[in-house]
Amino acid sequence: MHLFSGPVRMPNFLYGYYERRLARSLDLGSVPRHIGVMVDGNRRWARQFNAPTSQGHQAGADKILEFLGWCQDLGIKVVTLYMLSTDNMSRSPEELDELMGIIANTLDLLDADADISVHAMGAPELLPEYLAQRVSSLTTRVPAKERIHVNLAIGYGGRREIVDAVRELLHDADAAGRTMADVADALSVDDISRFLYTRGQPDPDLVIRTSGEQRLSGFLMWQSAYSEFYFCEALWPAFRRIDFLRALRDFAGRSRRFGS
Repeated sequence: MHLFSGPVRMPNFLYGYYERRLARSLDLGSVPRHIGVMVDGNRRWARQFNAPTSQGHQAGADKILEFLGWCQDLGIKVVTLYMLSTDNMSRSPEELDELMGIIANTLDLLDADADISVHAMGAPELLPEYLAQRVSSLTTRVPAKERIHVNLAIGYGGRREIVDAVRELLHDADAAGRTMADVADALSVDDISRFLYTRGQPDPDLVIRTSGEQRLSGFLMWQSAYSEFYFCEALWPAFRRIDFLRALRDFAGRSRRFGS
């Protein structure tokens, strides 16, 4: 069901050759339509270099832009990035201020790419007003030619998403004059799915988590019911294209079983 991928040591001059060979062997027809990524390990990466935490967050933001380029090259249509969870909101005010500023700058860079469409997932009321406004502005932009759709999970919690979906479903039913008994009797999986943050999008085929942790931490709890999982030991800022290609190769070799 899932794989733990550790680093493979080899001389640097061999990486280019191995990466090109791996890319050529990949069947582009087997790449996932939708990939979810838990961008984990920024702070640990900074500690490795005795650098400030903000430097780790900035390196992680830079990696996001690089990663989206890899996805566009491979024809992956939807990417969901877990950038900031509701649990992260308990970090120190100093770290959060720096992180929010880095996220805002990243949004500006995404806005500069006319081929990217962006959708925000999470609770905007948990964010500083300037960041919530940037998120709102970016998500209303419609690219002339969309090459990739990016969901940004900022101030996001998987349990909260399900609660929000049920709450919206109940309000919708009330507005339509339905009783709660009617709603309960007719309730289906599809009813809840159509009120999720990712409504109208395919569920993720593959979920990748970096940093060696092997848990979901509330990420896409509903949508990932039948996703494949790939756990990579590399910290997010150190995640390389070759690591990504390995994840895709592993995904292509799996026999997916939906509901068994």
